[in-house]
Amino acid sequence: MIDLHTHSLFSDGELIPSELVRRAVVKGYRAIAITDHADLSNIDMIVPRIAKVALELSISWGIDVLPGVELTHVPPASIAGLAKEARALGALIVLCHGETIVEPVPPGTNSAALNSDINILTHPGLITAEDAALAAKRGICLEITARKGHSLTNGHVARIASEAGAKLLINTDAHSPVDLITREEAESIVIGAGLTQADFQKIMRNAEELVNRLKQK
Repeated sequence: MIDLHTHSLFSDGELIPSELVRRAVVKGYRAIAITDHADLSNIDMIVPRIAKVALELSISWGIDVLPGVELTHVPPASIAGLAKEARALGALIVLCHGETIVEPVPPGTNSAALNSDINILTHPGLITAEDAALAAKRGICLEITARKGHSLTNGHVARIASEAGAKLLINTDAHSPVDLITREEAESIVIGAGLTQADFQKIMRNAEELVNRLKQK
């Protein structure tokens, strides 16, 4: 399993990074990104601390650990600048909290994020065909999620992304130990979104390719 969207207690998760990664290893993960929620108020605290521990955990437990961030409920006009700052602070992977239908995310967030230096637009809700096409053009992945609530639009995201040729990933948005899933569970979620087993294999290749590309930076 490759999971590129998880949270530690540096935002609203329950575990310190070390325990989060250890539990992922036991669950059968081969790569994980720690991507705590951030805005201008805390990004300078979160990203360097995760970056500090990521390499040690990777070496100690034989798993790729990517330090990252999820820009969350950020004013759309501020997303591009904050993404740039995240990179400068050591984030290998940058996510932006998309326009999920279960939270009051500012309208225009999806479009602003897709015009910024991010890698994944998480749970993008009722994403438009135009934004999905922009994701495809810019090589930004769209997320199928295991997270309760956010997953309500998985079917829509899967269909719109497939029509636009945008790359998909399956992530957990884990906040607690019980949120981590096996590869088999991930496959079931993807198929439940209206995709096929072949689509799932492609999604896992997308994740593998992204991890390998980011590790080279």
